[in-house]
Amino acid sequence: MVKITDVARRAGVSPSTVSYALSGKRPISDATRRRVQAAARELGYRTDGVGRPRSGGRAKVLALAVPMRPGIHVPVVTQFAVSVVTAARARDHDVLLLTQGEGDGSLGRVTETGLADGVIVTDVQLQDARLPLLRSRSVPSVLIGVPAEADGLTCVDLDFRAAGELCVDHLAGLGHRAVALVGSPPEVYVRRTAFARRLVEGFTAAADRHGLASAVLPCGTGRDAARAVVERLLRDLPALTAVVVHNEPLIDPLIEAFGELGMRVPGDLSLIAVCPAPVAAAARVPVTSVAVPAAELGARAVHLLVRKLSGAAVPGTTLLPPRLTERASTAPRGR
Repeated sequence: MVKITDVARRAGVSPSTVSYALSGKRPISDATRRRVQAAARELGYRTDGVGRPRSGGRAKVLALAVPMRPGIHVPVVTQFAVSVVTAARARDHDVLLLTQGEGDGSLGRVTETGLADGVIVTDVQLQDARLPLLRSRSVPSVLIGVPAEADGLTCVDLDFRAAGELCVDHLAGLGHRAVALVGSPPEVYVRRTAFARRLVEGFTAAADRHGLASAVLPCGTGRDAARAVVERLLRDLPALTAVVVHNEPLIDPLIEAFGELGMRVPGDLSLIAVCPAPVAAAARVPVTSVAVPAAELGARAVHLLVRKLSGAAVPGTTLLPPRLTERASTAPRGR
């Protein structure tokens, strides 16, 4: 078993400095701390997170990185967190929640000190700043989301590109010739969040394939934002008869705003949402939707991570096929 004295010898410091560097109990220079952490990684020295060597075995803790960034929808994030906790407890693991919004600070501390055996990462961006850290550490990880370069990573997500295509295919099958996507808040696209970008790609590709007039607009939340985006859509795309919504807090405000401007759902306008099924079913007009399967994604992520911890082989990327459920918000064009 690797001892603290082995790490101290490798790093060229005293055992007490190793303890302070790994626990953070006393100020240590960045250069010394990095040298100690590198020596601990090289030797496979793991602590309990406060500088004490672990007495064999694992921590039985999984870390869940849920950055609380602008533009995220907290209820959906909560569904992911609950599903991960539920699945982890079924496998006798606890969950450590990491909510730091930007960078890899908290993630780095967890992987360096051995607080968790593995990490589940959410809100993945196409060029995610956390990926170099995840690739450089020996701590297993699973991403709920797929970055642009996923080689060497384990990822699981809804196939959002296929979801965007499925929505447009359904609307085109109903005879609609002008469609719009009301998307996530602008900051989500600025960050190049993977799921949001891929849904736009699928929506646009399917609209082009069907020869439809189309528009994509990001939107904030609330009635004022909904009214503003509806007015702009009707000005820019006057033949509009169908909308895809990828911003679940806006579903009811959009239905209300269109109604105030003389467009009833579904008589004058068909509406599809990409959102959790209970949200779609509870809308003022029950909404045809492609479900975001938060519970299944969380459970799949835990399953993959536990298998990695056991040394089993796992697939690189798992994409769940989208499923569309028809409700009262869609109808043939001009019904």
